[in-house]
Amino acid sequence: MDLSLTGKRAIVCGSTQGIGKAVAIELALLGASVTLVARNEAKLIEIAQELDASQGQQHDYLIADFAQPSDLELVMKAYLQQQHQIHILVNNTGGPPGGAIADAKPEEFLTAFNMHLINNHQLVQAVVPFMKEARYGRIINIISTSVKQPLPGLGVSNTIRGAVASWAKTMANELGEFGITVNNVLPGSTKTGRIYSLIESRAGKTGKSKEEIQAEMEAEIPAKRFAEPEEVAAAAAFLASPAAAYINGVSIAVDGGRTGCL
Repeated sequence: MDLSLTGKRAIVCGSTQGIGKAVAIELALLGASVTLVARNEAKLIEIAQELDASQGQQHDYLIADFAQPSDLELVMKAYLQQQHQIHILVNNTGGPPGGAIADAKPEEFLTAFNMHLINNHQLVQAVVPFMKEARYGRIINIISTSVKQPLPGLGVSNTIRGAVASWAKTMANELGEFGITVNNVLPGSTKTGRIYSLIESRAGKTGKSKEEIQAEMEAEIPAKRFAEPEEVAAAAAFLASPAAAYINGVSIAVDGGRTGCL
């Protein structure tokens, strides 16, 4: 099975922590040169220095704020004037704040739509010409299991994640003939800052301890534990590889079996 990414260039968004960082590390281990994208330059430098470069990879980074889609667009345009080979794009950014959908303000949906779908779309439009030329493209969106089963207390996130999944499926249909695949990885509860933030919020609302909330959440998972970021990254790395060339337009849950549908 060909998992080698030697000679490939990958752009990984939100790559200074959590799942994004784990994906960047995994792609580099498989031989890819990685372009990290995030807003904290100090962390970008730190992670870039951690990435494996034993196969002669050239890693770099871009500073961009996903809360400002126009900023990201300008940064990417300037970068692509210098970098002319892009094979892999990993769309990933932090999820919207929790809360009941009935209480959500309209501007919360607009903010989340811009951060997730609009940024993803701009990035895809920027890199697809390079992927078409190479006849090799892997677009991987890190979304959420909520696209299969909405999650309680995440009204805005459920809505926007579903929109991204539909956008991705449509894009997959259009780009497949060019050797470009578009797939979604759906993490379940994963050991990242976001899950612990949600636990803290839920504990504050219910009066339960954070330990009680986490135990309740883990009990709902057949694996009886949260995922490690590296386990989610492994799925993304496989989808980025030559071995996954005929997997297109799918959403793969990495959730320990929690999602209650096929």
